Amino acid sequence: MAKDKNIGGRYGGQIHRYTSVQRSDIAQRRLAAQRLTGAPFADATEVVRAQGAVQAQDYGGAKWALALRCPDATDSVVEQAITDGRIVRTHVLRPTWHFVDPSDIRWLLRLTAQRVIARMAPYSRQLELDADTFRRSNAAVTRALRDGRQVTRKELGDVLKRERIRTETPRLAHLLMRAELDGIVCSGARQGKEFTYALLEECVAPARSLDGDEALLELTRRYFSTRGPATPRDFAWWSGLTTADAKRGVQMAGSELRHEEIDGTSYWSTESAVPAANPSPIAHLLPNYDEYFIGYRDRSAIGQRVKASKSANTSALTAHVLEVDGQIVGGWKRTVKRTAAVIDLYPIVRLSASERDAVLVAAIASGACIEIGNPRRLSRVLRGAASSRRARLPPCLDLALGLFPTRTQFRRAGSEGMLGLSDRAARCGALLPRLRAQHRDGRRIVVCPR
Repeated sequence: MAKDKNIGGRYGGQIHRYTSVQRSDIAQRRLAAQRLTGAPFADATEVVRAQGAVQAQDYGGAKWALALRCPDATDSVVEQAITDGRIVRTHVLRPTWHFVDPSDIRWLLRLTAQRVIARMAPYSRQLELDADTFRRSNAAVTRALRDGRQVTRKELGDVLKRERIRTETPRLAHLLMRAELDGIVCSGARQGKEFTYALLEECVAPARSLDGDEALLELTRRYFSTRGPATPRDFAWWSGLTTADAKRGVQMAGSELRHEEIDGTSYWSTESAVPAANPSPIAHLLPNYDEYFIGYRDRSAIGQRVKASKSANTSALTAHVLEVDGQIVGGWKRTVKRTAAVIDLYPIVRLSASERDAVLVAAIASGACIEIGNPRRLSRVLRGAASSRRARLPPCLDLALGLFPTRTQFRRAGSEGMLGLSDRAARCGALLPRLRAQHRDGRRIVVCPR
């Protein structure tokens, strides 16, 4: 992969100008930056802290996004981190929920909340929500949550009704979003399946304060270190900041970021090395708002196979996203039953035998995350055996190896061999005697214990 000599650029430092073949490496480098490949993060809290914020309006999907990036993380482990307040969920960056680190929530709100409020202003006018209504609502919510009380949305709606504040849909959602953006409330521990709110000042300890340019620089560092190579327009889209502010953040970072020109487009990152080629494909069942694609305005680098496939039916991408080796190849849906996880797959490009094997591995990891079977029955022997497999495993598959107490039982797929099982994967079953995963109807995988 040839590159031209280094030349200076208006952002200072040097530009490394690459030929067009280098563009194919963008997806691989983003996978590594987001820790979907290579060394994982230590735990879910480190994922959130490093990435700055993780989109979380689909709560279950967002927990799965965190688990994908760290070893042995299950849905219940991530849920406990949220319950304990080590991860906070609030509106920030854009008009949607994000997971953030408690120590970051105040400076993130100071940096981005006013822009979110400005974007929501037309809807506030439509709903007849003026400054006085928001003031009265915030005061009532504060009184209801004092002394450590954590209250559900419905209960807060009843509180506001008693204050003669209308709460019909969607006014209540807008009132509570504004309380989050004003730094009054954030997420509390769930009560069963019900979300609660808590006073931010009571449940989040004071932390180092970042203001103005200092906050912008910190968010710039976190974005490009976990999502690069990316452009200032990508950063502006993700952060909700103006493109001018995004460019200013890049300028302030200076030599901390590496500037490259690929196919005539300028990209920034903190790591320029291309990850070593994988001996076998790696697949991920990504949730519908995963940072791997929602974190960029321009997603063309990860849609090359879809673009090249003239027969691709992109309607499958309205569900969760199936990714192989950094490229989007289809969609998926998971149905959780009492003793099984049923995963329906909607590939929109043809997958090779080794890619289908990788999809099976990703499906097993998904079942492991929600703890089908006994999550404590880990096998160190199997964990060691996994390292000898030709297919590289997602971090959380280490947990899957101990969850499913039978040997593999696969059936080949139906029409056109889509998502069938290769002989290599069947042989690998000898290393996974606790696993049971079956193909059904060609495009369905059922993961369950015996």
